[in-house]
Order: sequence, then C-alpha cells, then structure tokens
Amino acid sequence: MLATILHKPGDIRCEDVADPKILRPTDAIIKLSASCICGSDLWPYRGLQPVDGPQHMGHEYCGIVVEVGSEVRTVRPGQFVVGSFCLSDNTCPHCRFGFQSSCEQREFMSGAQAPYARVPLADGTLVATSEVPPVELIPDLLAVSDVLGTGWYAADAAEVREGSTVVVVGDGAVGLMGVLAAKEMGAARIIAMSRHPSRQKLAHEFGATDIVAERGEEGVARIKELTKGVGADSVLECVGTAESFEQALACSRPGGTIGYVGVPHGVSFDGQKLFFGQKRMLGGPAPVRRFLPDLMERVLQGRIKLGKVFDLKLPLAEVAEGYRAMDERRAIKVMLEV
Repeated sequence: MLATILHKPGDIRCEDVADPKILRPTDAIIKLSASCICGSDLWPYRGLQPVDGPQHMGHEYCGIVVEVGSEVRTVRPGQFVVGSFCLSDNTCPHCRFGFQSSCEQREFMSGAQAPYARVPLADGTLVATSEVPPVELIPDLLAVSDVLGTGWYAADAAEVREGSTVVVVGDGAVGLMGVLAAKEMGAARIIAMSRHPSRQKLAHEFGATDIVAERGEEGVARIKELTKGVGADSVLECVGTAESFEQALACSRPGGTIGYVGVPHGVSFDGQKLFFGQKRMLGGPAPVRRFLPDLMERVLQGRIKLGKVFDLKLPLAEVAEGYRAMDERRAIKVMLEV
C-alpha cells in the first residue's frame, strides 16, 4: 500500500510499504475512511524535532475495523471506530483518573497517513459507533480524533466555565477547536488571537466574540483593554513557542488558569514571575480518550460541525503538497483522501 514516510526534514514522500499486520493479540487493523496532516507533524518536517531515519507519519484516524487480535474484546470487524493519538489500555490507574495520555502502557500512534493502520491497545484506545456513520460526517469524526479532543482538553484544563472570559492563543486547527470547545462549555466571551483573515472567519463561526491581531506587548495591552484591565479567566495555549507561552501567561488574570497543549519548543519559565503571577497551569498531551464518547455523540447528533477546519483536501499521493501548504500557512489543516 502507499503510505507517508518522512525521510528527513523537508523530505516527505508517499511510497509503497507493506500492509500492516497484527503483531500483538491486543492489536486491531483498521481501514481508514480518511486521514490528515497535523500541525505537530510540522515539527519534524521543519527539523525542529529529531528525525532518526525514515519514519511513518500520521496519528489522526477513523475508519472500519477489518481485523482484531485474539485478546481484543470491545471492537470487532465491520465497526466504525475513532481512536486517540495516545494509545492506552484505559484500565491503569492513570487512565481511570482520566489521563489516558499518561497510561502505564502508553504508546503514540503512527502510520495513519495511509489506507490501513495498525492500532495497538485497541480495547482501550478505540471507540465504536453503533452504526457506520454517513460519509458527510467523516471529516467531523476525523477531527475528533486529535484536534477537537486536544482543543477540548485545553479548555477543560483551563477551567472554562459558564460565563467565563477566555483567550485562545493560536489560530491553527487546535486553537480553532479550542474556540469551539469554549463556546460549548458556556464561555461568555471568547477572544481569539489571530492575524489571518480566513482563520479569523472560522474563529467567529466557531464562537469567538472578539479577534485580537496584535502580538507581544501590544497583544497583551489589547486583551487588558477588552477585559477592563483584569485579564482572562481562562487561557488556551495552542502553539508551543516561547512567545505563545509568554503571551498566555501575560493574558491570564491572577488566579486564572492556563491550559497548554502546544508541544513546547524552546520554552522556559521565570520562577519569580510564576510565583507572583499566581496563575494555574495544566496541560500536556491531551487525554483524548476521556472525551471521545461525548465528542463523538455531539457530532453524530449534529450538535457540533467542525469538518470545515479542513480547508484543503488532497489525494494521499499528493501528501508532500499538503505538508508544504500547511508549512507555508496556505492551509489550516489538510485532509488526505486514502
């Protein structure tokens, strides 16, 4: 089959690989209904994360189960499933505490930019629908697998509440899903930080009440102006750079909470500033599995529509163009037709 392989920074190819096989009795093989490129895939693509030889790409997925290992009990061939990028048994103490992304058996999904994929720890990772959903819901359910689940975790970790004021730092797919999550959680004011008209438009559609295009001190000043000098109750950090973390900390009010889901690169903290700033912080890899049943049900019931976050669709064979489009910010998120 054809699959996406990253050979070195900037060198992404669609090439023939062996079909995935059951390697452990807890595995499942799924036929993907669609795949996509994640913003975090750009870190190794840009050379900001080590690439130790050719690696299979892709960790967002949904599709039909075609084969299961001998110990798999909760999913069966023919079922439509959605899974998390963090593979978990969903039974260890950390999983039961709601942090499946820190499962004692945790693995990270890979190889999902392909027609078929192997999913380890299938029982704990995959959630099946009662019936195969209509094709028009595939983009929405695919987005649940990572970007919505991650944006939702950012809002949950930031303690977004009914009537709260929220700032979202980052206008990529995760940031936009954070806007949607904050809206679903009842935030009264949602301020999206974005400098791109197409992303600003989507942010408004997903629930943003205000857009702030400024950055740095000007951006902080604008947030303070909008919040009458107070700052935000909740801040969602959805980028992972030193600038975005600094922005998030500065926009949060004393006693406010920052939910950070951008993978940190070059980030460090000033202990004195943290101490006297009195800001709560919670983040890390999103425990998407915790939220999957609820988020999938919202999609299936038509309560949320998020597939529009995919603003470019390409055949798998043109995956290299998809990476270029996202790297050059010509696309928010690319769906791959497999």
